[in-house]
Amino acid sequence: MHIKAASNVEAVSWYRGYVSRLLVLLYFLMFCTLLFLPAGSISAAGPISTTQPKEVIKVVVVAMFEHGEARGDRPGELQFWVERLKLDNQLSFPMGENDLFLNSDGVMAILVGGGIANAAASIMALGLDPRFDLSRTYWLIAGIAGGDPADVSLGSAAWARHVVDGDLLYEIDAREIPEHWPYGLVPLGAEEPTKNTDNLSGWSLDTIVFDLNRKLAEWAFALTRDIHLEDTAEMALFRKMYGNHPNAQRAPFVVLGDTLSASTFWHGLNLNQWANDWVELFAGENANFMTSNMEDSGTLTGLHRLARTGIVDSDRIMVLRTVSNFTAPPPGKSAVWSRNAPYPNQGRPALETAFQVGNKVVQTLVNDWSHFEFHLPYEVSSVTTPSKNQVLGK
Repeated sequence: MHIKAASNVEAVSWYRGYVSRLLVLLYFLMFCTLLFLPAGSISAAGPISTTQPKEVIKVVVVAMFEHGEARGDRPGELQFWVERLKLDNQLSFPMGENDLFLNSDGVMAILVGGGIANAAASIMALGLDPRFDLSRTYWLIAGIAGGDPADVSLGSAAWARHVVDGDLLYEIDAREIPEHWPYGLVPLGAEEPTKNTDNLSGWSLDTIVFDLNRKLAEWAFALTRDIHLEDTAEMALFRKMYGNHPNAQRAPFVVLGDTLSASTFWHGLNLNQWANDWVELFAGENANFMTSNMEDSGTLTGLHRLARTGIVDSDRIMVLRTVSNFTAPPPGKSAVWSRNAPYPNQGRPALETAFQVGNKVVQTLVNDWSHFEFHLPYEVSSVTTPSKNQVLGK
């Protein structure tokens, strides 16, 4: 009996060891299979085919928010592009905030979602999607923004040369700051607000400022500076309140001006001063804060990471922000009143401007793709100007 029992124990022990080794082997094989699958080939919506040649994308239009659907209702930043450029090829994009929209001309629109985190995640997901060749793609970030009344008016468009992040900092409640401080926002590595980077010591981060391709921004500005932008009686009435700011009282216009990106929707005279100081501190004395946004440093973080391995070309990024509201109140009004005041015409003129100005650049790139695929626009002397119907998306 004892010998038989011992034999049974040995058999069970051997069997358990065999099963354990088999499971280890199966897990190893599963790991190897997942390790060598192409990026993006598994999703909640099922596998994405990687057997087809990658589709070359000429231009990606980056929008941040939409009120409802991509077609047929109140427009956000995406809808005009989808409807007017006939981006009818709608592709599933489960790792993004919405589907992708393409047309036969090689133009794509992506809705990255509001806030820096959503923007970074969506751009990384697109960059790693095996269906697309983005190596020579031009990127047009086109969205509405707050505008500094010292520089711009409602409905105006600003091409950025710098994107500066406004979230990576120390913050002390403004009710608790020393009397000589202008605001409670302090650069990392500093002990108090400063306008001099020499006063910074200790730790900081390398994703605070993104210097865009200045020549490309200047090319886009030169191409679009004379576009007649939509003006309305409602905007004209609103801007009259800014009597101390001549630029705020102008009809909409196109300008070169830099943008501050922060997930916090800030507002008011003191924070507007901080924004001007902050952009100059990190982007240099020739930088000029003109627009505020909530996504662009996330978008640029994603694009610059992808550029490290040649998935995208960081010299082909353009940022266009159009003014739907001001970042500071008019004389005699409080910051609370200004923040809560309805946008004139619900901000629609700024959406129209983003499409009208941005689309002139898109159509120019697409029309002369044989030149611009391998050469940047400012390197090419021959440029085909898009027709009026193309610019308007007809």
